[in-house]
Amino acid sequence: MSNEYKQETSLVQIGNERDEINQAVSTPIYLSTAYRHQEIGQTEGYDYIRSGNPTRDVLERHVALLEKGDQAFACSSGMAAIQLIFAKFKVGSNFIISRDVYGGSYRLFENFKEKYNFSFTYWDEKTDLTSLITADTVAIFIETPTNPLMNVVNLESISQVAKANNLLFIVDSTLFTPYFIRPIESGADIVIHSATKYLGGHNDLLAGLVITKGESLSEEYAFLHNSIGSTLAPFDCYNLIRGMKTLALRMEKHLDNARHVVDYLQSESEVTKVYFPGNTGMVSFEIKDASDVPDFLKSLKLISFAESLGGVESFITYPITQTHMDIPEEVRISYGLTDRLLRISVGIEHADDIIADFEQAFKRLRERVG
Repeated sequence: MSNEYKQETSLVQIGNERDEINQAVSTPIYLSTAYRHQEIGQTEGYDYIRSGNPTRDVLERHVALLEKGDQAFACSSGMAAIQLIFAKFKVGSNFIISRDVYGGSYRLFENFKEKYNFSFTYWDEKTDLTSLITADTVAIFIETPTNPLMNVVNLESISQVAKANNLLFIVDSTLFTPYFIRPIESGADIVIHSATKYLGGHNDLLAGLVITKGESLSEEYAFLHNSIGSTLAPFDCYNLIRGMKTLALRMEKHLDNARHVVDYLQSESEVTKVYFPGNTGMVSFEIKDASDVPDFLKSLKLISFAESLGGVESFITYPITQTHMDIPEEVRISYGLTDRLLRISVGIEHADDIIADFEQAFKRLRERVG
C-alpha cells in the first residue's frame, strides 16, 4: 500500500492486494504450517509458519506503514509483544517506566526482576526524567495515555532525552491507536499495541503488535520473533485485518461518544473527578464513596462490567480488582489509583443510551443512600 493515501484509505485497503494469484479482494487465510521445497535450498518465500506466513505478512506490512515504522511483528497477545521487546536486553538492565502503568505490565516487570535481575524506575512525570538515568539504564518505556489515569506525555521531549543518552524509546500506544497518534513520528524507536483492543475492535480477538524503526533494530527483532515463536496465528491475523478496516470510523465514534459522556460525568453530583485525554474512547472517573461501587456496577444495564477495552460495546472496569489488582495497594494509592476510580471504554452505541444508563445507575445510588 502506498504512503500517498490518507489514513482512512490505507486502513480500508489493508489486505486488498493486487498481485494475489487468484485476485482475491480480501486476504486469504493461509493455514498451512509447512511449504514444499522444489529443490534443496530453494523456496517460494515460505518454509515454516513460525518463520513466515502470507496472511501474517500482509498484516505486518500494512501495520508498519500505518505506524511509519520499518517492520512490524504480530504476536499472540499484547503481553507477548512486551515479552518480545524485553527479550533483547541483558541481565541487570534498568528501565524507566511510566508510573501509572497497566497492571499486567507491572506484573510482568516484577517477574523480570526475579528472573533477569532487571530493575525498573517508575517516572511520575513531575520528576526530571534525566535525573533517573543510571549507567545501567537501557530504555524508556512509556504508556500514553496511561492506564487508567489517562496521563499524556510529550513524546518529542522524551525522545530527545532518550537519544541524548543512547536509550531505546518504547511507547505503548494502545489507547490512542495509529489513527490518532504515531509515536515513531515523534522519535520513538519501538511502538507496542495490544491489538486485542481498538485495532481488533470487536472483543473477539487476542493479539499484540510490535513496530520498529531502524534497520538494525528491525533485524534483531525479526530474529527474536522467529526464534521465540510468539507469532500470531493466520486466522487471528485475518480477523485483525478485518477489524482494522473500520478503525477510522470506530475511533471517530468512540471519541465523539466519549466527549458526550465526559460532559455528562462532569455535571454528575456523585462524580468527583473525570480523567479524559482526548483522541480515544477511554474515560476514567472517581465517585464519592468506594462503598457505592458494587451497587453502582450492579445497576448498569447497557454497559458491561468487564475487563477489556476498545471494542464496539461499552465496558466499565474497576481497576483495583481487575486490570490492576497485582499492583500493591500502597503503590497504587501513592500515585492516585484509588478504590473510588472506575474506567470506561466508551463504545459506539448511541451516546444518549450510554448516558441514560449512567443516569439511571446514579439515580438508584442516590435513592439507596438517601
